[in-house]
Formats: sequence, structure tokens, C-alpha cells
Amino acid sequence: TTFQDGGEEVEEGAVYNVTLKKVQIQQAANKGARWLGGEGDQLPPEHTVRQYETSKIRAIKAGTLEKLVENLLTAFGDADFSYISIFLSTYRAFASTKAVLELLLDRFGNLETSSHGEVANLNSFESEVVLRAEIASVLRAWLDQCSEDFREPPDHTCLLKLLDYLKNNMPNSDMESKVQNLLKQFQNQEAETVDGFCSTSSSDLVDGEELETSNPEEFSSFQDHVVAEQLTYMDVMLFKKVVPYHCLGSIWSQRDKKENKNLAPTVRATITQFNTVTKCVVSTILGTKELKIQQRAKIIEKWIHIAHECRILKNFSSLRAIISALQSNSIYRLKTTWMCVSKDILLMYEELSEIFSDHDNYLTSRELLMKEATSKFANLDSSEKENQKKSQKRLQLQKNKGVMQGTVPYLGTFLTDLIMLDTALQDYVEGGLINFEKRRREFEVIAQIKLLQSSCNSYCLIPDQKFIQWFRSQRHLTEEESYKLSREVEAAADTNILSPKSQKSMVKRISTLFLGTDVITPPKEQPPKSSPLGGSSGESTDSASVSSCEFNHSETEDVCVTPISSPEDPLKKGYDSDKGSIGSDKGSGSSKCSIFDKASGPDSGPVSDKSSGSMTCSTSKVLPVYNRQNGGACIIRVSMDGINDSVYKSILITNQDRIPDVTQRALLKHNLEPDAVEDYELVQVISEDKELVFPRDANVFYGMNSHVNFDFILRKKA
Repeated sequence: TTFQDGGEEVEEGAVYNVTLKKVQIQQAANKGARWLGGEGDQLPPEHTVRQYETSKIRAIKAGTLEKLVENLLTAFGDADFSYISIFLSTYRAFASTKAVLELLLDRFGNLETSSHGEVANLNSFESEVVLRAEIASVLRAWLDQCSEDFREPPDHTCLLKLLDYLKNNMPNSDMESKVQNLLKQFQNQEAETVDGFCSTSSSDLVDGEELETSNPEEFSSFQDHVVAEQLTYMDVMLFKKVVPYHCLGSIWSQRDKKENKNLAPTVRATITQFNTVTKCVVSTILGTKELKIQQRAKIIEKWIHIAHECRILKNFSSLRAIISALQSNSIYRLKTTWMCVSKDILLMYEELSEIFSDHDNYLTSRELLMKEATSKFANLDSSEKENQKKSQKRLQLQKNKGVMQGTVPYLGTFLTDLIMLDTALQDYVEGGLINFEKRRREFEVIAQIKLLQSSCNSYCLIPDQKFIQWFRSQRHLTEEESYKLSREVEAAADTNILSPKSQKSMVKRISTLFLGTDVITPPKEQPPKSSPLGGSSGESTDSASVSSCEFNHSETEDVCVTPISSPEDPLKKGYDSDKGSIGSDKGSGSSKCSIFDKASGPDSGPVSDKSSGSMTCSTSKVLPVYNRQNGGACIIRVSMDGINDSVYKSILITNQDRIPDVTQRALLKHNLEPDAVEDYELVQVISEDKELVFPRDANVFYGMNSHVNFDFILRKKA
């Protein structure tokens, strides 16, 4: 089979990419070989005649909403086999469920008024059957893949409209029964609030029960593997509930608006759980001032062992949460305590930390996630022999149980990539057509999420109510409290002095981890004035942060957790989801490449592989990235001076943008009036004591200092 680029086809309201597919359909003996009595499959090539068939594959590149919906009915005929899944996974970024359903049922589902090309002039019974079969196929896929789209309490208007259509056109069908059951299910769940998604991890304590200060003895009574299994159980329950379209950049980036406080509840729930785990780690280590140094070191060692058990269970979410907590300023600065941690445990901690290293755009964690996404068990390698023996022994116990494991990812990775894609690619192209190529690229990330969700069905974990009750009842320390306690329990308060040499390489600066917006940067050596680690009630308001991995969260309010620390910069930035990047070199599902390259950002984003409708890598197109000018564009981070000045928003700029354009986009991102452009000045932060102020009509792209971080401040003029 060979493929040839067939260029583009333009119709009214749509643009298609065309690929010509040449397939061999027959190989027979040539005339001379037949005279000798030979068979085609037994002869060398020079004695055979091959017959080929050429077919045309069309993949819609851009179109109006009507054309995109119509394409749902013709995609199979055009050999664009993944189109329906891509559309259903991403359409919420540019249309509502009601709009799509009305087009599908009222325009294309009503034969009397249908303008569908294949049916307009054919009113035969056969054409009616064909059209109804096409619509039924789309509806079945919609209900199977995205049933949450129809959850509209209390009326469930779209679901009732669909039910009415099925009763009239497909009475007594299996689909009609399925819709009725789905309606009953939604109605029975109406009592649940949005916070119900967090029930697995939130502190829903029994009436009258109070939060408890961490009891070291009670915590020590739980075996390491039990704690890891229970954290994994909670993470799995929440991750499986994540609605993939909630992760789309155009949706997730809007969550901080007042009217969107209940937006993307399934994503917020996973973030809440992440923050809760991190806060629990900090509280157990610092919650009791009376502990001796050796006792506190033992608790740190226990959490490192738990993190290692999470690694064996392929739970990268809690693994990163624990590592993030241990790297937070209040824990990192306990140098005397760290000196009492055994060398073997420190080496284990270093290896676990390296999983989330920011080297080569977090290449290690990306490759590891995709390598183990569908594997039955973890692939453990250790440079330290003793740790290797322990790891293999624990892994063998898991294998002996005969139960396969799934993989729980660090969701921030995917949120980051989707935010970056949304920032870098336009929603509409020339003629006001919806840019569907952007949706194909977003689907690569969504497909990975769905694949990992499916793998989580392999877990067979039983909840331990004793641990879960203990976990939920813990009193979490705020950043101010943890910092104060850290100074009190540590004799030497100089945070610039490092722990043992072995720790220098393990605990890295994690502030660069979130290169997007909404990163929180508390002042040096001062207890932060922001909210508790990652926010209250489990939702880290734009300030929480964690670990050292691929989550360059840019606009993420509720994203994650503990501020990270380093010798030079005690308090770090937050876990946000607008920044950063994810992806993987080996895609899952239809994904075949990383969204961002190893160097530092969006690589040659995947382009449509017209031969199969899936996505493949292209090395010719480069997406804009943070901290690097590529092809006349880049992404900068802009904060508002005096208004959440530690929260950044990602802004895409090109070499044509001047100060008024960038200022207006920044104001919109921060939900401020864009008309006040003249009242602000744009400043690039060069260092702690230096900044670059731009003249009113300057070209930002050419005027900025490209040798420092692309961090800007929007400040009201004096």
C-alpha cells in the first residue's frame, strides 16, 4: 500500500485534505508464466502481473458547524474512520450538545426537509434506511463514548429530545431502552452535587467528628503497601470519572471565572485529591513538634517507601504528590532531619525524583508513562543493587497474585498539553471556518487519557475503611503554619545550607516545572501569604504547586499542591495546568507522537495522517512554546501587578504583535476590561532588580530579551 498527497478540496463551508491510497488487489502469473504452468504466488516478480486499485481518502480540515455535523454521516464513506470519535471528544470546544443534536436530528434526521447530499434527490425507501442507519451509528457512538454530554439537570432537555426521536423513528429499539435507562440514572443522581465527584477523597466526616492532628503512631501502624494501595484506589476511582472534554484547554482555562466555579468538576476532583495527598505528607512530618529528629526522619523514610510502592502500582499521581511534598520548602529545609535518613532511602528518593525531572522537557516521565500505559506490571530499574532487589521482590509478589495493573497518570501532564495546544492553534481559519485540524491534535491527548482510563479497569483494589477514615480526618497545615513549624523544629534556620551531598542532585528547582500561567511564586524566605498548600477545600487556587515534572500548569486554579523548594529559591511555584506539556513519543490509541519535542516545547505537532484518519508526527511544522522563539511566534507569561501578581497567564504572541495587542489579550485572560489598554504598561522581568519597560507601540517579539524567562508584568501606569 502506498499513499500520495492529493492536495485539498474546497466545498461551500468546508475544506478537505485529500490522500490517494494505492492498494494491490491481485497478483497473477503473466502470459509466459501461465504457458509454463506457474502460479502467481510461486513466481519471482518479473514473471507476474500486479493489479492495483486507487481510492480517495478525504479528511475534513475546516468547516462550518453544519458541515462538521454532516460529515459525521459521511466520514465512513470518505474513509476518515476516526472522525466520529474525534468530533464527539472535542466538539464542546466550539458548540453545545443542543446545537449538534438539533442539526443531526432536525436537519439530517428529518427526511422530508433533509438537504443531505446523498438523500436530497433520492426519496426511496433504501435511502431512508441508509440515512437512519448512519444517524443510529452516530447516536450509538455518542451514547457509548460521551453519555455525560446529556447530563443537564433537572430537565435533561437533550436526552428527552433524543428519546422522542427514537420513539418516532426507531421504536422499541435497544437504543431507546438505553436512553430511558440513562435518563433514569441521571434523575436518580440529581441529589448529588458537583462536589459528589470528590466524595472519594474529600473530607466528608461524620457529624460531630473533628479534624485530627496527625498521630505518628497511628500513621506508622499502616503498612507501606497498604497506604499505597489505598491512595491508588482513591486515585483510580476519581481518574475513571474524569470526563475527557473537561480537560480541553478552551474549557479548563475558563474555570477561574466566577460563573464557571462548577466547571470541570471531574478534573477539580483529581486535583483536590492530589493536593490532599501532598498536604497529608507535610502534616504527618510536621504536625507533631515533640518528635525527635530520628522519629521525623523515619516518617520521611516511610513516605519514600510509600512512594516506591506507588511506583510499583504504576500510580504516578500519588507518586508525584508525595515527591512534591518532600520537595516543598517546609520539608526540604529540614536539613538536620534529612541527614538522619539512611543512604539507601536517599538513593531511592533520588531515583523516584528523577522520574519527574524537567530535563529534555520531562522526557523521562513522558516515555515512562507511555511505556507502562498498557503493560501488565511496572518496569523497575534501579542503579542501586539493594533497591533493585527490594523492587523485584515486591514486583514478584504482585505478579504472583495474577492480577494485572492499570496506570494512573499525573493528569497535569495532559492539562498542560491541551492548554498549550489551545494557546498555540487558532479556533477558526480563513472564512470563519472551524479549525478541525486543531481538534485532531487535541484528540491525540484525549485518546491517551481514554486509554489510561480503560487500563484502570485492571486494578483490583479493596478499600480499607480504617485508613480512608484516618486519611480524611487529617488536619492539613496551611503554608504559613508548615513554614513556621519547619523553622521551629529545625535548629538551623539557614535554608541555603544543603543536606548531604547526595541530596544536591535529588531536590531540584521545580519552579520551572510550571511554565505556563497561574504559577505562584511566594516571596523568598518568607512564609507565603497565599492560601494553604494548593488552596482550600481541596482546590488549590492558582497557587498550589508541586513536583518537578511535566506539569507546567498555566492557568490552573485548583491544581495542585505544595510549593516546591530549592536551596536558592525556598518557595516555589504552583501546580497549574495551563503550562507545560505532555504527550509522549509513543502515542496511545491513534496518538503516534509527542505534542512537544525533547528540546522544550511543542514539537512538530502531529498532523493528520490522511491515509488512516489518525495522527502522525510532522517535522515541518513547529508550534509556539514558552521561553523559545520559534518561527516568528512564542508563548509568554503575563501577571497582573498588584492583583494576584504571582498568577501568570499564557499569551501567544507573534512577530507582528505590538504592545496594545498583547496588553488587550492579557487583560482578557485575566478577566479584566480590555478597553483599558492605555492605562497599562508591559514590563519584562529580567532579574530580581532589573526589568524592561516597553514603549507604547513597541514590537514585543523583537523588543523582548530572549535570553531570560519570558515572564512579564502588566502594571497600571503611574
